[in-house]
Amino acid sequence: MSNIFITDLDHTFLRNDLSISEFSKNTWNKMAEHYTMGIATARTFQKAEQLLQGVKLNAPMVLLDGSLLVDKNKNIIEAKFISKSMGDEIIAIGESLKFYPFVLALEKQNVQSEIFVFPTNGNSYQQNLLPRYIKDDNLRQTDSPKAQEKNFKIVYMGAKEDLEELYDALHKVFKEQLKYILAPEAYMDCYFLTLLHKDADKAHALRTLNDHLGLDFKNYTVFGDNLNDLGMFELAHTSVAVANAQDALKKKASFISKYTNDEDAVAHYLKGFTL
Repeated sequence: MSNIFITDLDHTFLRNDLSISEFSKNTWNKMAEHYTMGIATARTFQKAEQLLQGVKLNAPMVLLDGSLLVDKNKNIIEAKFISKSMGDEIIAIGESLKFYPFVLALEKQNVQSEIFVFPTNGNSYQQNLLPRYIKDDNLRQTDSPKAQEKNFKIVYMGAKEDLEELYDALHKVFKEQLKYILAPEAYMDCYFLTLLHKDADKAHALRTLNDHLGLDFKNYTVFGDNLNDLGMFELAHTSVAVANAQDALKKKASFISKYTNDEDAVAHYLKGFTL
């Protein structure tokens, strides 16, 4: 298994309705018989497991924008947290601008203890997003979200210009102590601002994954669509942007698919490798 294939999920491997076609599943699972196959996603462990039912993974999962690396036995290989004190300060700055975040964190030392804290007074974008998670058992509703002891990420949603104001306020205080992702929200007409540990990104996680597996980046092929995929595009020998990818990512890609995520772009690329 010298070759390794790592894909982003949303708007890359997943279709827009969050499904995976039988063609994609069958192609991926056939590849998993011969190659190392894994994911690198902004999703939590619990949500990734739900979405990937019937899909075989034989590489550790890169989760939460690279904040978490989990092996096939659900053991945490690496986790990068925002401290409670820093998280409290982030949230206070946001509240001063009338922003209330989602907080994704761990309650304990295992991936099964993930929690998703959301505000009762969230804005319309947040309210529109929540129905996708309503059946999850890790939701925690509160009037005023607080930082936890182990925070993976703090996420705001809103209009781009409003989040730029929040970004400026946060960056003025924390500078390079945090990782900031300001990007379009893939499923609705708004932006999100994600705050993470300064070393929490897909590139850092891929380096840890590579050390864990003992491979070489010349053997990597990665797939993506958005700005949080840039780091792993720069590391991998082959980087594949789906047709619906952001232009900035396409500029870094070594191959641009003619297919979108809704047209099974990843599977069409992998079809050339299946035996």
